[in-house]
Amino acid sequence: MKNRNEIKLLKNKAIIKFEGKDFLGEVGIDGRIFKALTFARISVGVISQQAIENGLSVLVNETDAENAVNCLINEFEKERKSGKVSQIYSINNVSVLGFVAKDFNKILSELARNNVFPLILNQVASENRVNIVVTSSQDEKARNIIEAEIFAKPKTVHLAIIGHGNVGKTLIEQVLESSEEIRNRKKLDLKIVAVANSKKIALNKAGFTKNWNDEVLTAERPSNIEELINFSQQNQLENMIVVDNTASKDFVKNYSVLAENGFDLVSSNKIFNTLPISEYRNFRHVLNKKNKKYLYETNVGAGLPLIDTIKLLHLSGENITRIKGVFSGSLSYIFNNFSVRSDKFSTILKEAMEKGFTEPDPREDLSGNDVARKLLILARELDLINEFEDIDVQNLVPESLQDVEKTEFISRLNELDEVFEKLKKEQPENHVLRFVGDLHGDLHQEKGELDVKLISVPASSALGQLKGSDSIFEIYTESYGENPIVIMGAGAGAKVTARGVFGDILRLSENK
Repeated sequence: MKNRNEIKLLKNKAIIKFEGKDFLGEVGIDGRIFKALTFARISVGVISQQAIENGLSVLVNETDAENAVNCLINEFEKERKSGKVSQIYSINNVSVLGFVAKDFNKILSELARNNVFPLILNQVASENRVNIVVTSSQDEKARNIIEAEIFAKPKTVHLAIIGHGNVGKTLIEQVLESSEEIRNRKKLDLKIVAVANSKKIALNKAGFTKNWNDEVLTAERPSNIEELINFSQQNQLENMIVVDNTASKDFVKNYSVLAENGFDLVSSNKIFNTLPISEYRNFRHVLNKKNKKYLYETNVGAGLPLIDTIKLLHLSGENITRIKGVFSGSLSYIFNNFSVRSDKFSTILKEAMEKGFTEPDPREDLSGNDVARKLLILARELDLINEFEDIDVQNLVPESLQDVEKTEFISRLNELDEVFEKLKKEQPENHVLRFVGDLHGDLHQEKGELDVKLISVPASSALGQLKGSDSIFEIYTESYGENPIVIMGAGAGAKVTARGVFGDILRLSENK
């Protein structure tokens, strides 16, 4: 098959289901069905026999469906009364797609990945010819998927971007700038069809362009996942990926529903992976059941290839004995600079805020919660069942400032200066301050020991030589002994995080 016209799509069909029991070996049942339909002048299309000869499905024009059911009810009146024929009914609003494909199993897998399950499958193996019947609400999506597989067309991947703050906005711009090159080079057609914040959602089946922000500003639909799911179903969009760029505790509650409805997920949001272990595992069960993926490489180390590395080491049987490092790009920037400059702590903190390195409320960083979440995520990659409450976290925010409003906290930043100046002066000579996460203990047990704290280290050590906003991760394993695997690089900033999210989208798209 060399052109798309060879995929035939016939709409407005109906399936007539004939169900009963004990038909095995009985002669004449099929003949009576076709004879009755022939006498009623009803043309029969695709035929499918059910398992163990307990039923038959035939395809007719939708306009003939009621007549076909009635004539079969009359023909098998005696068998219906005896219970041998249990049901005769029609399923309307279906379409049939006929095509030739050498690797039908791959097509069937792609259809299933998009929640398209043929109601009837009829295959002529010797000719590689296949007919499938699907609901009319999925026929265009099914045809797009089949065409992409058979004719090696660029595969369309539809993206829903949730959150368009610093990371979300940068990601949208990166996708739009690279889409043509990716289409040519990777044969992937990335379309951003939904952009949402906490209040409203903008939808565009054709895909947003560089003027996406204007459409978002004028959007009127409320932001909820029902709008997104309905939009996806009504427009038969295949290969849907939801990208969560928020820090929302509420939005992560939608992950399971989205996976149930055929969406893959990519997330820079760390909240879900630090929920109670029961919710963590339940979601992964849903992902397995629905054959969906959830990628979150930027949860730890922004764009650094950390989570994949740890997953591979763990899956390959390498015994990881400890993971230690500076996990927060924002706190790395703050303490790298504070340790070597004479500026006040509050001055450097404001600098980090202006550069966009901290969370909107910098107490989220200073509290140690952000580092603690990252440490917990890494622990769970090793199949440890630690909970957030198990982590020993040093909160760098004085108690007097922990519960005040954000604006008040920012206006009182100078109250931090004395505390940190004292810590800096009390260090041994040639030492610097670093805020580290440390996963250690006997990691063969169900739980490891997780510490998040500010420590003083020699300036000449690997941790002490850290610069700018870089993060560093030391992965100790049994095979590598005292020499850890070290992953170091930019650990904060919208550009590197968005690029990491983009990488997850491409990884997911290429494997879809």
